[in-house]
Amino acid sequence: MILFLDFDGVLHPEPSYQSERLFCHLQKLESILRDFPNVEIVITSSWRDTRTLMELRTLFSQDIGKRIVGVTPDWRDYPDLFDVIGNYPRHIEIEAWRRESGRLWDDWIAIDDRAYWFRPFLKNLVRCDPTTGMTDEIEFELRRRLR
Repeated sequence: MILFLDFDGVLHPEPSYQSERLFCHLQKLESILRDFPNVEIVITSSWRDTRTLMELRTLFSQDIGKRIVGVTPDWRDYPDLFDVIGNYPRHIEIEAWRRESGRLWDDWIAIDDRAYWFRPFLKNLVRCDPTTGMTDEIEFELRRRLR
């Protein structure tokens, strides 16, 4: 199973101008992931544009950081997927990563606060409210889908 992970609006509310609020939900996510040791993580967050994969891994506890297997590419580099999927940039980036990595048949879930970046009614999406980020209800839903 692959978890495609956004940061802003998921691991902390968005906008989050207060540094003490950044990653305020990280422990909740890491607790979930420890219960599902076969889940790998791919970063979809825009944080991937300004940080290396190694820098992104250091934001997490060591055991979780080593499960981060990559970052999604920029959707603009995949006009063929735009024609197939439509104007849904995050969804295109995920499909591009799955194609490039040869992981098209692996189960996956995306957790994000921007449903409009995905095709409508996508069953793989767990949507967070950007003003709160990950809540107990989202934790319950994510755990249900990872089973």
